[in-house]
Formats: sequence, C-alpha cells, structure tokens
Amino acid sequence: MENTDFIYGKNAIIEALTSGKREINKILISKNIHTDTKIEKIKELAQANGIVYQFVGKDKFANHNEYNHQGVIAMISPIKYTDLDDFIETHTENASLVVLDGVEDVHNIGAIIRTCVCAGIDGIMIPSRRNSPITSVVEKTSAGAVNHIPIIKVNSLSSSIQKLQKHNWWVIATDADSKDTCYDISYSDMNYVLIMGAEHAGVSKSLLKMSDYKVKIPMLKDFNSLNVSAATAIIVFEAVRQRLQNRRENQ
Repeated sequence: MENTDFIYGKNAIIEALTSGKREINKILISKNIHTDTKIEKIKELAQANGIVYQFVGKDKFANHNEYNHQGVIAMISPIKYTDLDDFIETHTENASLVVLDGVEDVHNIGAIIRTCVCAGIDGIMIPSRRNSPITSVVEKTSAGAVNHIPIIKVNSLSSSIQKLQKHNWWVIATDADSKDTCYDISYSDMNYVLIMGAEHAGVSKSLLKMSDYKVKIPMLKDFNSLNVSAATAIIVFEAVRQRLQNRRENQ
C-alpha cells in the first residue's frame, strides 16, 4: 500500500474497521498485552473484512513508542478529503460545517472532530497551511471519529467561505470582542458555517470581515479564553439544543 499511514489505539482502530472508508493493510498486536473485549473486537472485525492481524514482539513497536498505541497499530491508507463542491451539492438544508482557522494543536483538532461527530455536524473544513493536518495523533484523540465525518481541505479559507455564502450558507465567527453571544442567534432553519480560530490569535481579520455573525461565549470571570475544543463544544451543542427544541415545537 503506497503512502501508508498508521493509526494507534484500540478505539481508533475499531472505528476505522467499522467505518470501512479506508483500506487497512495489516494490524499489529503486541504479544505482551492482555487480550480484552476490544482486542477481541479488532480480531473479529479484521477477520470479517479479510484483514491480516499479527501478534508481534515489542521490537515492532520500537519506532512508535512516542504514541500511546495501547499495544495495537494499524497500517492504513491516508485519509480521503472531501471536495468542497461535492459537499455543497449534497448538503442543501439545515446543514452545518465547522471551519478551523489556524488550529495547530493536534489534540485540540482530534477533540473537535469527536465533538462534531457527536453533535451531528455535517463536515469540517481545514486550510492546507497554518493548520495541523489529520495525523495519527488526531485520529487517536478523536477516538476514530475522523472516519465518520467529511473533512474538507482547501487552499484558501476565504475563497471557500465566499463560495459557501453564494450557496446560501450563513457564516458565524467567534470573536471575543463581539457584543453578541453564541446564545443570541438562531441556528435553526439555515445552513451555517462556524469558524473557530486558534486560542491566542483567534479568527483571522479577513474571515471576521466576511462573517454574517460574530459571537462570543459569555464568561463569568475575567480569565483567559477557553480551550478551542471546549469552545467549539459549547457552541455546536447550543445549535443542537435549538434545533431539537425547534423540532419538538413543530411536531
């Protein structure tokens, strides 16, 4: 398999096996770990999909010790990014997209992806520069959620957001100086883009100017901003709350 990636950890590998979206060449399982229900699940799924798994000595893990591999590694094809035009064409009503602007911490990105999958977000968009790519650490931190959501990689966030706006998407950017909070706008009955910036720099000025709404998360103490993954969770689950309430009211 050309351009092989590695994924680490039981949950991430189970999710990759379950999703079936990426080709898994081989799974290595350490002889030194105790078999548990998750290892048995990995073996069962691998057998069902005709994927080779091997029990190997610790020397096979020597080059991967910097990762929390939990005694299991999968050799897997690189993630396939979704084309923005295809995404727009297939998401036309009450859709949602989270955009990461300059978020470079791999653990934050993994946590954001996991949150977005749980919240039913339709996709995630990242720039090809000034942002961490989807690495094996991102995949493990997301608990394999990267295999359950379209991820769009673009050369220019600004031109991509302009394209979304032309297709009736409303753009919401986080801005600590905004007068409006994330609870002041309605996320129901519209396609929305939520732009999250890096923790210190925030959303870039050019994207703030393009945004239809700017929101902040109200805080009761004067303290540094929230972790970007926590901030994302607060806003997307406010959108979930509003949409569920709207659905109940219209039943």
